[in-house]
Amino acid sequence: MSGSGSAWPFVPRPSDTSSVCVLGHTRQPCSVSSKKHPLEHLFCFREMDDDDDDVPQLSSHTLAALQEFYLEQQQREGMKTSQGFNQYSVGSVEEDWQLSQFWYSDETASCLANEAIVAAGKGGRIACVSAPSVYQKLREQGGADLSVCILEYDRRFSVYGEEFVFYDYNDPLNLPEHLLPHSFDIVVADPPYLSEECLQKTAETIKYLTKGKILLCTGAIMEEQAAKHLGVKICKFIPKHSRNLANEFRCYVNYASGLD
Repeated sequence: MSGSGSAWPFVPRPSDTSSVCVLGHTRQPCSVSSKKHPLEHLFCFREMDDDDDDVPQLSSHTLAALQEFYLEQQQREGMKTSQGFNQYSVGSVEEDWQLSQFWYSDETASCLANEAIVAAGKGGRIACVSAPSVYQKLREQGGADLSVCILEYDRRFSVYGEEFVFYDYNDPLNLPEHLLPHSFDIVVADPPYLSEECLQKTAETIKYLTKGKILLCTGAIMEEQAAKHLGVKICKFIPKHSRNLANEFRCYVNYASGLD
C-alpha cells in the first residue's frame, strides 16, 4: 500500500546452448549479479550460436527506459547528499518493485495524512500498515503531539528508529508487546498484494490495532473483499501514485470521512 539500484541482471534460460545477458556475458561463467533488475522485463535474451560473436542489441524503447530509470536514480542520489535533503519526503526511500512498492503521489500522500490526523484527533495515535508514504508525509508535516508508527516489511525503513516495526502480513499478529490491542485511533493500511489472502491477513492486524477507525487503500477489484473482512465502504476520493499503475486504486473507510 512497496526499486533500489542493482547490478545488471543475468537470467539463465533452460537450454543446453549458451545464453547471453545484456552485457554480452555467456551463461557460465558470469560475474553479473543474479538479483533481478526492476526493468528485467524489457530485456531480450537470445540463444548464441557457436559462430555468432555479435553482442545482443537493445531496442530503442529499452534504451530510453533504461536512460530514464538511471537518470531518476541519479537525481535521487543527488538529493540524498544535498544539504536540504528531507529523510521524511515521499520517495526518500526508493521504491522496490520486487516488494510491490509503488509510492503515492505527493498530493495523495498529503490528503491521506491529513485525513488520518483529523480522524485520530488531537494527541491521537496513527498506525501505518504497509503504507510508508503516509507515514513519511505525517512526519514531514510535523505535529509533535501526534503518535505515529510504521509497520513495514522493508527494513530500510528502520532508519526511522523506534517508530519502525518490522511487519510480515503472513504472520499478522506477530507484533511487539508495546503495540497493545485497540491502541490506535486509526489504522491506515495498504496491503502489498491484490489478493484476498493478503487482505484477510492484513485485516487481522488492522482489527487488532485499531480502536475502530480504518482507512484502507487497495485496488478497486478488492471492494467486495474489503467490505467482507473489514466492513469498509469505497470513497469518492481516488488515490494517485507517482507512477501510473495498471490497476485502478481506491480508498475505503468505516467512518464518516473527508474523502467523500
